[in-house]
Amino acid sequence: MITSVLGSCIAACLWDPRAGIGGMNHFLLPDGPDGGAIPMRYGLHAMELLINALLRQGADRATLRAKLFGGAHLQPHLPDIGSRNIAFAQDFLNREGILCIGGSTGGNRARRIRFWPHDGRAQQFLLPPTALRERPSPPVGAGEVLLF
Repeated sequence: MITSVLGSCIAACLWDPRAGIGGMNHFLLPDGPDGGAIPMRYGLHAMELLINALLRQGADRATLRAKLFGGAHLQPHLPDIGSRNIAFAQDFLNREGILCIGGSTGGNRARRIRFWPHDGRAQQFLLPPTALRERPSPPVGAGEVLLF
């Protein structure tokens, strides 16, 4: 089982039901800066790495299936990165001919995902609205400044 926690990010769960193998990626943004190496946090690179890893393990591109999760809009006063991530992931799968048979995208709540790569089962748990915004309180005395 593979797990991930998502806000505006996307997790693409891909598997080959015939080969019984699969994997999950997690990307933060649909695209990155032009030129140079694109880190894993960008959609195009994350999708290509996942597909290539599955093909190396014996998956057949023609039988790959996908489920997409994430893409929430958690901060209404900030740009909606989640919808851009969803659009990218759906467009990518369409261009590559990979059938998306499920998932859960959009909304305004974070999610915790469980994915079983051998058979494509996935489970989603919606998190409380403040789950990704809450930060633990610093320990007493941490970062204190005495002004005199």
